[in-house]
Amino acid sequence: MKQKFRFKMSAIAAIIPLLFVMSCTQKQNWPQFRGPDGNMVVASADLPEKWSNDTNVLWSAGLDGPGYSSPVVWGNKVFVTTTFPEKVNPAPERRPDQGPPRQGGQAPQQGQGVQPGQGPQQGQAQQPGGTQPGGPQPGQTPPQQEIRDTSFLKEVYRWEIRCFDLKTGKELWKQVPYQGAPKAGKNPNSTYACETPVTDGKKVIAFFGMHGLYCYDMEGKLLWQKEFGPYYTQRGWGTGSSPILFNDVLFIQFDNEENSFIMALNAQSGEEKWRVQRDEKTTYSTPYIWRNKMRTELVTSGKTARSYDPETGRLLWELKIGGEQAIPSPVGNEELIFIGNPGGRETKAKLFALKAGIEGEVTDAGIAWMSEESGLGNPSPLLYKDRLYIIGGRGEINVLDAATGALKYQERISGIAVWATPWANNDRIYFIDEKGTTRAFKAGDKFEKVAENQLDGGKFWPSVAVAGNKYIFRGTEKLYCLGK
Repeated sequence: MKQKFRFKMSAIAAIIPLLFVMSCTQKQNWPQFRGPDGNMVVASADLPEKWSNDTNVLWSAGLDGPGYSSPVVWGNKVFVTTTFPEKVNPAPERRPDQGPPRQGGQAPQQGQGVQPGQGPQQGQAQQPGGTQPGGPQPGQTPPQQEIRDTSFLKEVYRWEIRCFDLKTGKELWKQVPYQGAPKAGKNPNSTYACETPVTDGKKVIAFFGMHGLYCYDMEGKLLWQKEFGPYYTQRGWGTGSSPILFNDVLFIQFDNEENSFIMALNAQSGEEKWRVQRDEKTTYSTPYIWRNKMRTELVTSGKTARSYDPETGRLLWELKIGGEQAIPSPVGNEELIFIGNPGGRETKAKLFALKAGIEGEVTDAGIAWMSEESGLGNPSPLLYKDRLYIIGGRGEINVLDAATGALKYQERISGIAVWATPWANNDRIYFIDEKGTTRAFKAGDKFEKVAENQLDGGKFWPSVAVAGNKYIFRGTEKLYCLGK
């Protein structure tokens, strides 16, 4: 009996260090968009509170191709995707009657037809306002049919996935999964590398939308690849939803104007496990694994929010949430999932809190609350210690009670544009604007700004990655590793 007891104790003693190492390793990794749990909450890491181009910079690396995908980290390896333009068409000239470019950082609103600062795409007609039922009225101009731009077929790009050493910033390897003419267009303000890669420490998977899905081992050897489409996206603006990994299954939300679907793939082989068609048009939101008190769900945004069983693809529930561009991703806790879309000129942004355990068409009984004053924009909402922190695309800050939706306070930083998701660490909320300025304020029910830090390196649309006690920031021109 004593011998058996000693054996059990020695086995437990052997397991405890292993569990500790696994726990520490998990904290060192940032394997996908918005981090290990898809929520941008950092576990009280000892991260720098101040930085600049020459303060607390451990290393920086130039990026010769732009991209809006976020970096991911596993162990001592940092992965980013880029697209290098080898031959591009000249930018279309603005007509004198168009005036100067409009400023701002919000996503194009449905019906506007243009991105801020841009005219219609080359070869694409400007869409007029709506008409009365029955066709144009007297004195009105008939609506013009959209002319799809195909000028991108004359361009040449190089799609890349690059691996850097976390300790030194040295490039360890680079692969070019595709080179040649684009298979689909993009918005003039965007890039062909918008989707964040994903890794599990054994492989790294890069998704380039209409240009394919590529799986490599950690040394850069191609393991498998897949292609989907190409299909036309809204106004030819391209794609942006990132893949996520859960239980060695890869999930991809592939919404477009012609053939929308969500699918699950065996991450080891690329073999398709299931695929479900979606009654949805182009979206840019990334799916979210919601672990609630009832079950685990795969939640997707769009004009209709939907939840699926990750194992089978069976639809669990759906709710029409409206809004304009489906860009922000959901976030949740054991009780509630928070999901919504930005509004537009004539549409208010709506943010919903839905209860765990709902089934089928969601009724009022399944909605904990709905807010039209959340200020939800392009960045995804941040859930931290029972509060929702919403950073709008133009620097609006709204803090809500997560349980009730009650607005705690509003603040605004004028003259900025924000695309990246905010993050939380040590009771501070951080967000970076597109010019590389990160602002921090205290978590809680009263606004108190505590820091402002600046980096140079192009446009900072990607979200930050955290590797233990290091930050990885990515601009379109530069990659930074920050630490004390």
